[in-house]
Parts: sequence; structure tokens; C-alpha cells
Amino acid sequence: MKRYLKTRYVVTLVAVAVTALFVGFKAGDDRNFQIAKNLDIFSSIVKELDMFYVDTLDANKTVRQGIDAMLYSLDPYTEYYPEEDQSELEQMLKGTYGGIGSVITWNAKLKRSMIAEPYEGMPAAHSGLKVGDVLMAIDGKDLLGKNNQEVSEMLRGQVGTGFRLTVQRPGTEKPLTFDIIRRSIQLPFIPYYGALDNHVGYISLSTFSGNPSKEFKTAFLDLKKQGITSLVIDLRNNGGGLLDEAVEVANFFLPRGKKIVSTQGKVKQSDNVYKTLREPIDTDIPIAVLVNSGTASASEILSGALQDYDRAVIVGTRTFGKGLVQTPRSLPYGGTMKITTSKYYIPSGRCVQAIDYKHRNPDGSVGRIPDSLTTVFHTAARRIVRDGGGVTPDVEVTPEKLPNILYYLVNENLPFDFATQYCLKHPVIAPAKEFEVTDTDYADFKEMVRKSDFKYDQQSEKMLKTLKEMAEFEGYYTDASEEFGALEKKLSHNLDRDLDHFAKDIKSVLAQEIIKRYYYQRGSIIQQLKDDPDLDAAVKVLTDSAKYSGMLKPAVAVE
Repeated sequence: MKRYLKTRYVVTLVAVAVTALFVGFKAGDDRNFQIAKNLDIFSSIVKELDMFYVDTLDANKTVRQGIDAMLYSLDPYTEYYPEEDQSELEQMLKGTYGGIGSVITWNAKLKRSMIAEPYEGMPAAHSGLKVGDVLMAIDGKDLLGKNNQEVSEMLRGQVGTGFRLTVQRPGTEKPLTFDIIRRSIQLPFIPYYGALDNHVGYISLSTFSGNPSKEFKTAFLDLKKQGITSLVIDLRNNGGGLLDEAVEVANFFLPRGKKIVSTQGKVKQSDNVYKTLREPIDTDIPIAVLVNSGTASASEILSGALQDYDRAVIVGTRTFGKGLVQTPRSLPYGGTMKITTSKYYIPSGRCVQAIDYKHRNPDGSVGRIPDSLTTVFHTAARRIVRDGGGVTPDVEVTPEKLPNILYYLVNENLPFDFATQYCLKHPVIAPAKEFEVTDTDYADFKEMVRKSDFKYDQQSEKMLKTLKEMAEFEGYYTDASEEFGALEKKLSHNLDRDLDHFAKDIKSVLAQEIIKRYYYQRGSIIQQLKDDPDLDAAVKVLTDSAKYSGMLKPAVAVE
């Protein structure tokens, strides 16, 4: 009976909305009529389903799926959050949540989640949890078979509440228990910053949610005290956050009163102009900004604005291309809708939005705006830039392709397991900048791989098989059988050969897995920077003043 009343309640809400629309629109206003008509149809469908569908209808689930499908047909960023999901929305906007502060990963063999990375200074690290700990139970409830999403929801909760976590630690016989108090978890804004060689400063900025500009300012001033003469801002895989924070960081390097971004939407309230409001910290220091396909939204505002004002050289690969702005709107009964209300435009006047969701293909799919349909804009120095496809770097670096074998090793958790065993044997290691995986360490890893009966697909073998099938189908195989046989021998599966051939890439992954056990995320970044083509390209530009200044001028005069 309670379920039936709940269903009727949902339908009544829709019916009230329909009545209001029918009363409110004027005769001849076809658009309002169409909205009211379709709401009436939707209400009737839900009532008919509830009354006559063969199985019991879950009104909340059915209507929610309808809402989600409707919103996704617009764009992926317009979303509905019911009252019970408000914490998820708050985490997105503020970058905080109540929990233990740890990444967890799934172990397919054990069918359990494991601690993959505790955040430095957070409850997981404070309580003594370590990477590789297998999560057995929370407050006595067995976690066997529960996926990462389910376990994550159990680990999170109201700040100040506690629970008992039972884990099985590799190398120990009996399970360990930890009493943990949930705290407000703030993901690190700046997981690492430091002074590199040649007096180059480096700041990794991971998000624009929360208040990262404050920490960025502190880091930059500290680097200036250390004597840096140029700066690298790493925005790779920074998915964005708050627009105001991007403007604030831009203000550190641009004069007061400069327009950083403007927004334009359907209603007047969505139209805004954001300018720098304070005096800058440094308008002269050479800057390089690292970007990639994971650089999005507020990160594109910062990198795009610095490019449009010829204030920085952008290095890496083209950014994601998200030029849409979302605004939270309150809904009845504690719900919220995050709705796309406007597009943003950076100083040159361009919008970086790469996908036109308004014009979909007949099958409903969408694609990136082709370069041929983009429009030319100009920076302050009259350099050519374009809209419609993210921010294109001034220095493009071709991403390195990881070897196929590495994908399978990581998928089988073999680097993870090796690092766990390594830490049991080594209570301490060298500082992150000095640590390296030795040949002896790598020999131990190779032996571990052999004993694990590791198997992986070689793409060359797959393509050769496909080619043979096509040759047979077209009648060419008989005449080329000897050539196919010779090629097959050349491409035969050889694990030892591949482990040796790709040792450099595999060692790098092993080093990152090991280092983060001791030095957390900052250690992992330090290891990554040891062999980083994007950073190398940025430093090369920053340490050549003629090249740097030349890149910020137009190649030819622009009328």
C-alpha cells in the first residue's frame, strides 16, 4: 500500500505541473501546449504501468531512468541528484566528502576490494592502512563479492562517525582491525611542487574544485623564494571545477581588469563577464602550461586565457574541449539538477567546446566539430588560434604509446603485487628523486611473472591471423604460404623477449607503484617527471629566452 501511495504521489506531482502549464499558456502558444501535452502523456504512462504492468512497478526507479535518459539526450553534464545523492554533488563542487581518504581497487581473483592508495595525512594513512590491504569486513559485515562502488559507499559517511575495518594484510597470518573516524576528505589541490634544474619551478594543480588558488599562491611564492626564474604549471588530467578559481589563478600572472572568461546563455542571469580583480604577483616570469586530453573545463579557461594573452606557452596535446557551464538548480524534496546554462568564451572570443550536442547524427551519436568548420581567432599579439576543439598547444608533443604487454601486466595486478611484496622486504627506500628499480629487482619481477602463468594477446599475432584469413578468402594464401610461415615464426610469442625489450617502460611502472607506498602521490609524480616528454619540451622552451619570446609572437604579420 505504501508503494502504491508513493507511485500515485509521483504521478500527482506531474499532473500538478501539467495543470499549471495548461492554465498558464496562451491560446496559439504551440510550444507551451507541446510541453503540457507531453507531460500529460508521461503522467498517464506511469499510471497505466503502475495499474496494469505484469510485475510490480518500482516508481522511483522507473521515473528516475526516464529522467536520466531525458537529460542525457541533451548532454552528459546535465544531471539530476535526488536528496540521497547530494553528498556526491557536494564532492563534485567542493572536492570534499566524508570518508577515510583512500583509493580502492578491485582484486578479481579474491573478489574483494583492496587499498590502492591512501592519501597523505588522511584517516586511512593515519590509522596505518597500507597499499595492498584486502578489505574483509566493515563493522562485521563481510565484503566478499561487493564491488568497489558498494564498498566505497560503505566507507563514506557523515564526518565524525566511526567504524571498524577488518583487513587481511599480505605477509600476516591473522586479519588486522582498525577503528577509523571519518573526516572531511579534501583531495589534494597541489599534490606536488618543487624547483627543478635550471631554476625552473613546477606546480602540479589537480583540480579547481574547492579553493586551490590559495594553495597555488603559497606554492608559487615559496618557489620564488627558492630562486626560480621560470614556471611550469601542470594541468594534465585536471578535469576542472570552479570557474572563479581559474580566474583567480590567472590573476596571479595577468594585470588587474583583464577579462578572463565570459558566459552566454538563454536567460540574462547566465550572461556574465569575469575579470581579474586584484594586482598580480608576477607578470614577467616565463610560463609553460602542460595540457593533455584530460585537461578540461576550468583548466581550459586558465590555459586558454594565458594563451590568448600570450602570457604562457602551452605544451602537450589538445585539451578535452568542454566549453559548457553548469549551474545547480534546487528541486522539490531536497533534489538538485546540475544543468548546462551557458557556454563560456575565453579572451580571444573563442569557445573551446569540441562536441555539438545540439546537432546529433541520425543514430543519436555525436562527434567532434571538424577542424574545417572551426573559426579563426587571434591572441593579443595577433597569433592565430581556433575555436571548437579544445586548446591546441603551441608545442605539440606526440604521446608515447605504451607497449601491449604492459596493459596486460597492469590488468593482472602484477606490478601492484610485486610492489606489495617489495615493501615487505624493504622497510625504507631511497628518496623518491633517487630511487630506481635495479636489474636485480627487475629479475625478481620477471620471475614472478613467469610463475604466475601470465598470458597476454599480441596484437601482431591477431592481425596476422586476420590477414591469413583474408588471403585464404581471396585465394592468395597458397602462393604466399612460405612468406606467412616465415612471418609467423618472427612473430611467435616470446615472453622473455618482450619483458626484456620493454624493460624501460615496465620498470617505470614498477617504480611508481613502489614509490607511492612510501611517499604517496607526490612521490609518484616525482618518479613520473624523471622521464616526461611534455616536461622536457617545456623546459627546453623556458630555458631558451629567444625561443620563448619568439613563440609568443605571430609567425607573420596579421592584418
